[in-house]
Amino acid sequence: MEGKDLCWAILPDGLEEDFEIESFKKDKTKFVIVLVEKNRVPKELPDKYRGKQIINNVLSSITIKDFGIRGRFTSLVLKRRYWKFEGIDEMYSKPLTICAPGTKLSQEMADFLKGDYRVRGN
Repeated sequence: MEGKDLCWAILPDGLEEDFEIESFKKDKTKFVIVLVEKNRVPKELPDKYRGKQIINNVLSSITIKDFGIRGRFTSLVLKRRYWKFEGIDEMYSKPLTICAPGTKLSQEMADFLKGDYRVRGN
């Protein structure tokens, strides 16, 4: 198994479809895995965006706390894409379901902390 394959094996399922590994850092206290969203417009856009020309896209980072690995804190830095469409004021980004609602924790980590992790069978 190659290094990137190992990274994908420990990351939340489904991320490899939309993200690429940009970097991986390890020090004495933490792991930081940086993923960048692939530069492709989502296939299923809401109606108000369909047929509109894209005039810009930007990257914005969010950091998500996940399960520790080998005694080190683990952070996932997701560089997400936001698209600006002609004639629409707000920018659009693909919905991301990795975070538990209202948190910066992975859904699995939030479930674990709530005690629901074993109940869900994960």
